[in-house]
Amino acid sequence: MSNFKKAYQEKFKAQIQKELGLKNMMQVPRLEKIVINVGLGEALQNSKLIDSSVDQLRLITGQQPVVTKSKQAISNFKLREGVPIGVRVTLRGNQMYEFFERFVGFALPRVRDFKGLSSKAFDGRGNYTVGIREQLIFPEIDYDTIEKIKGMNVTICTSAKTDEAGRVLLKTMGFPFRN
Repeated sequence: MSNFKKAYQEKFKAQIQKELGLKNMMQVPRLEKIVINVGLGEALQNSKLIDSSVDQLRLITGQQPVVTKSKQAISNFKLREGVPIGVRVTLRGNQMYEFFERFVGFALPRVRDFKGLSSKAFDGRGNYTVGIREQLIFPEIDYDTIEKIKGMNVTICTSAKTDEAGRVLLKTMGFPFRN
C-alpha cells in the first residue's frame, strides 16, 4: 500500500467526513481512477509520434499505455477511420495514488508561472480534468530525448456525487486550487 493511500485512509477520510457532515464512513468520496490522455492529431503526418508518446507515458505512469484509434472518418482533417490518433492510460489502486502524489507534489509545482488550478474544471459529477501543456513537468522525462513537446489531459475520477464533494476531497488531499 502506498504512503498516500495510507494517509487517505488514516487522516484525510475522517477530515473529509467531518467537513462534508456525512454520518457514514462509506459515504466519504474517494479517488476511483486517473486517466491520462494524449491526443496526437499530428500523428497523421508523423507516425513516430505515437511510439514516442507511448514510451513517455510508460515512463510517467509505470503502466503500458493503449493507443486510441479514430472512430470515424473526417475528410477535412484527412482522417480515416481506425487510424491511431492518441495514447491513453488508466490508473487504479496503488499506482493511482502514487501518480497522484507525484503529480501534486513534484509535477504541478514545476509548471512555469504556476498560481494554482482553477476550481471550475469539474464536470458536474465530482470529476476533475487538468490540461497540461508540456510533458516536461514530469521528472521522469529526459529533455534531450524529446522530439516534440506534447500536452496531455489528466482526468481524476472520484466517487463524489457533486462538484463540491469532489472539491473538498481533492483540496484535503493537497490539490493546489487557486483561491
